[in-house]
Amino acid sequence: MSTDYLVPKDWAGKLSRLSISTKSKLRGQHKGSHRSQRFGASLDFSDFREYSPGDDVRQIDWNVYARTDKYFIKRFLDEQEMRVHILLDCTRSMSDPLKWTFAKQLAVSLGILVLQRDDRLSFSAVSDDLKPPFRRKGATYRKAFTQTISDLKEPVLTTSFSENAIPFLPKDSTVLFVISDCLESLESWERLLQKLPKFAGDIRILQVVTNDELTPTYTGDVQVVDVETSDQLNVSISSRVLESYEQERKLHQQGLELLSNKFGARLLQVNADDGISHVLFQQLLRANWVQ
Repeated sequence: MSTDYLVPKDWAGKLSRLSISTKSKLRGQHKGSHRSQRFGASLDFSDFREYSPGDDVRQIDWNVYARTDKYFIKRFLDEQEMRVHILLDCTRSMSDPLKWTFAKQLAVSLGILVLQRDDRLSFSAVSDDLKPPFRRKGATYRKAFTQTISDLKEPVLTTSFSENAIPFLPKDSTVLFVISDCLESLESWERLLQKLPKFAGDIRILQVVTNDELTPTYTGDVQVVDVETSDQLNVSISSRVLESYEQERKLHQQGLELLSNKFGARLLQVNADDGISHVLFQQLLRANWVQ
């Protein structure tokens, strides 16, 4: 099956100009493309300092010596890899075709941003299909990662995403992206958000929604099916019912925002109906999640 629906061919140039933006100081020990505040052997010049016995004489700047009659050496910023983990919710509520395709596009795009900068990517899907996580580094693995996401089965997990997420997480990620519709209870999310700071320095929740969830257009008598539990309920949709739904939805959203702030996570609601291009090249840029 072609993966063009995940990453259109004309996106390559656009994605190559973007990178993940973070202030987290957690870094790996291997070379990458992100500057740390340590000084090392990269080609990115930082400043000068006076020569001290034991310094590498090859770093002496003779032009400065000619002007000052003092020995100064050049300092360069060290470049260390960023470690990024993407965690994807594969519970049943994510099975809406529009939402699921969008979530996969989001995961692929973020993963490519990591790999193309020679940083380390890991990915895991919280699902019944217990596949080992994807762990790779470098641009040569972009195609393999795209295929991994394309091969994901439609979400069928009936147990809780928030209660099953932790075993899928590696330790000491620089950035953790959680892609979920966040429809589980606030109590479940609080338990998860409490634990996440142990696993990453920068936690970002991408809450995937659709227009149907934000502004339902149902009318009359309908049968509502809980996609997580398959429970069915006959409901007569009236303006009062829609108002009650809107109140509950807003309360849930406010609760998610409060919990995210409480535990140092960043929450961004992204609408699948807006399309992946709008979210990537406008919304994430405005939020300074990419640069």
